[in-house]
Amino acid sequence: MRVQVICAHPLAESFTGAVHARVVGALGSAGHEVVATDLYREGFRPAMSGEERLAYYAAGRNTGEVQDYVDRLLWADALVFCFPVWWHDMPAMLKGYFDRVWVPGVAFDIPDGGGPLRPGLTHVRGLGVVTSFGAPWWYVRLWMGDPVRRVFRRAIRPLLAKRARCLYLAHYGLDRPDEGREARFLEKVERAFARF
Repeated sequence: MRVQVICAHPLAESFTGAVHARVVGALGSAGHEVVATDLYREGFRPAMSGEERLAYYAAGRNTGEVQDYVDRLLWADALVFCFPVWWHDMPAMLKGYFDRVWVPGVAFDIPDGGGPLRPGLTHVRGLGVVTSFGAPWWYVRLWMGDPVRRVFRRAIRPLLAKRARCLYLAHYGLDRPDEGREARFLEKVERAFARF
């Protein structure tokens, strides 16, 4: 399988950086063809320009500066996202990636006259999310309603193949580091993606 693994963290030596390395390594060892995309290291510009917004609905003209990222997205059979959750959401870098790359004519089509969006990434048969939170699980899930999981389940997942396999792994409580707990989570990530 061709898998694009997208990382969004400004520090390569971060926990997210370690997660990204484990995912890429496990997928490669399992025989998958992997493209590692590190948005920060590649200098991805997350802010949409005024010109891009004006061209947003013009499929074929709305990908200009991000065409390389569109090509990687269209190449992949599966996508894996590695990122931390800050302020109950994905980092601005990753949000900007979705804003600028997952555009009409690529990730979805808008029917003439309205109606539900038509998925454009039906070739993608696998979706993985590996994320981390500073807060404990009960706060994220019970108090905040797990907003990031909802975005991937309700907005991203419907744009993929109907029976796309989904894997969501979250590590909680990073504001109170525990090397043993973090090491166990990294092992869990490696095992999960060895079978992905």
